Amino acid sequence: MIEIRLHGRGGQGAASASGMLVSAFTEEGKYTCGFPMFGFERRGAPVTTFARFSDKPITEKTMIYTPNCLVVLDSAQLSFPNVYAGFQENGILVANSNRLPESKPHENCKKLGVVDATSIAIEEIGIAAINTCILGAFAATTGWLQLDTLVNILPVYFKGKMLDTNMRSLERGYHETQIVEYE
Repeated sequence: MIEIRLHGRGGQGAASASGMLVSAFTEEGKYTCGFPMFGFERRGAPVTTFARFSDKPITEKTMIYTPNCLVVLDSAQLSFPNVYAGFQENGILVANSNRLPESKPHENCKKLGVVDATSIAIEEIGIAAINTCILGAFAATTGWLQLDTLVNILPVYFKGKMLDTNMRSLERGYHETQIVEYE
């Protein structure tokens, strides 16, 4: 079973990103489970969401304490120690940032994918709703999902112009992600 924990702020689309991940993994024939955990439900408040996928049925329904992958939508949270709590050895980090870090972001990080999802979302969608862009970065960094699968599930979540703008954001996230592998 692979466990993914997403960290963001209200309004960035972390909860819907988790839902889209679950939909995409289900589309690819995986067993899935995902849910959000909110503090105060308001724009800008910290949000943590969770997604699991496996080739076997998933019975675990708890928060994710030892993620294989961290997805950080809020670049300010990259410096918060609690974001990395339980991060598994050889873990994968997908981050929204306008620059690569100068050093390895965490001792257990084996692979890092960085994309400036905020700028892309503002250019394509008009607001900093970065969920689809970060999903493109997730697919590019992990290799766990096909870009085509994400393209196929987006019409479930968006229609009309919003579908078009989010599709461009997704594809740019996939193609513009910078990937670093660490020893």
